[in-house]
Amino acid sequence: MATPTPHPSQRPHLAAVVEDRLYAAAGWLLGHLGWRPRLETYTGYGTPDRVRVLARVLLAPRGHAGPERERARAARRGFRHFLTVPAPHRTVVLRLGDNMSEIVSDRAGYVDVELPVTGPLSAGSRTAVLECPDGPGLVRAEAEILVLGDDVRFGVVSDMDDTTMVTAVPRPLLAAWNTFVRHASARRAVPGMAELYRTVREAHPDATFFYLSTGAWNTAGTLRAFLARHGYPAGPLLLTDWGPTLTGWFRSGPAHKEASLDLLMSWFPQVRWLLVGDDGQRDPEIYDRVVRRWPGRVRAVAIRQLTGGEQVLAGNAPSSGESPTGGEPVPTVAGRDGVELARRLGEVPGVL
Repeated sequence: MATPTPHPSQRPHLAAVVEDRLYAAAGWLLGHLGWRPRLETYTGYGTPDRVRVLARVLLAPRGHAGPERERARAARRGFRHFLTVPAPHRTVVLRLGDNMSEIVSDRAGYVDVELPVTGPLSAGSRTAVLECPDGPGLVRAEAEILVLGDDVRFGVVSDMDDTTMVTAVPRPLLAAWNTFVRHASARRAVPGMAELYRTVREAHPDATFFYLSTGAWNTAGTLRAFLARHGYPAGPLLLTDWGPTLTGWFRSGPAHKEASLDLLMSWFPQVRWLLVGDDGQRDPEIYDRVVRRWPGRVRAVAIRQLTGGEQVLAGNAPSSGESPTGGEPVPTVAGRDGVELARRLGEVPGVL
């Protein structure tokens, strides 16, 4: 699941057709074994007048819901997060304040919808209630919605892999080991990054934080637990869905990141952003394009530099340390960790 986009009118890609049929067969079998729908919710965001709601309808054995089960799922080995069966095309009723909407989950069970709000919401954390019919009863879950007021002037969008946590994503074998085998508790934070973000929060008490990654929504619980355990400021995750799409075998990670950033820029025109990433997965190029499309909207760019050896293993040339914005009037700093980035961001007016 990435930012909402219209479905193409062309015939679905073969991979999507095969995936849909496999899910349909698995759903039929598990339904006969007593598995029922389960709502998994993610933190959405919005303005006083409209919100984006994020959730997923999955199939699960009876009794596999509730906070304790969620904590247990977050602590599992990585590969187990991907052993899920979606419940596609399920009706979900959403209630937020005095507003009610009826939504249908997509082919992978996701709910990703933008909704207007009647009776403006007050800024802060709000709670939406989602209900999914399950025979004579209902499956219920709550989803947090972060509502940004017009007074919010500063925000941070941070990459996750090798920016907040050490995952070695550019190296395929290590990335697979870290993603699918290691326990979530074994993940290491990039030194100094949590402290940097807390410093930003001290300088801008009303700042909002978003965590952007090409990682799958299956790992959302693990990532939330990691951020909390290492003292990162809380904020919505902007993840995607792995697997085939209606147009191809795989989703485009850079396209997901750019679409997510464009959505934030369009929804919150009053916010000036600090974009933080690393130079191992095309973040400098992605941020460069965003800076050019949205002049005056980015306060600064901070890039965590991988070591020369990491760059070679990633298939990149070692970074020259030059600004990725190609002369755009946006301050760009680079450093090996959060300590070095903090020192250099301290020289940029209006950031720290």
